[in-house]
Amino acid sequence: MTNTEPDTDDEPTELTLTVDDGAYTFSARLLPVEAPETVRTVRELLPLTVELMHVRWSGHATWMNIDHVDLPDLPRENHTVYPSRGDLLLYPGFRNEQEILFPCGPTCFKSPAGDLAGNHFACVDASRAELRDLEELTLRDGVQEITLSLAAGGDE
Repeated sequence: MTNTEPDTDDEPTELTLTVDDGAYTFSARLLPVEAPETVRTVRELLPLTVELMHVRWSGHATWMNIDHVDLPDLPRENHTVYPSRGDLLLYPGFRNEQEILFPCGPTCFKSPAGDLAGNHFACVDASRAELRDLEELTLRDGVQEITLSLAAGGDE
């Protein structure tokens, strides 16, 4: 039987995203009530260092290919095709490769297979200008290394 109760208060509630050895560092608030199974899975994956690249199909966004990760079967929870700037989506690979989408501006989550709905599991705390700069970096300079980790100290 799967436990579908939201995580308890003693679980970390924030992520740290570090791009290019600290050139950019963001905090993100996890959404354990809205996407409990996705948040639980993400916590188990961390720390995770992958490539951050500009999207091809979705608009003003970046993404992380996580096909190398063995994800459990995840339900659709808190899923959307139209994320807001800074909404992190986990797409567990229903019709395309597994990925984490990191929108930096207007985004419609797409692939050659059509529209994709990803599980919205966290919200990045960043300004419009900071996200625009990150997106432009991946567009101009190509792939960047990103590390996702649980924030030290939780809710500080």
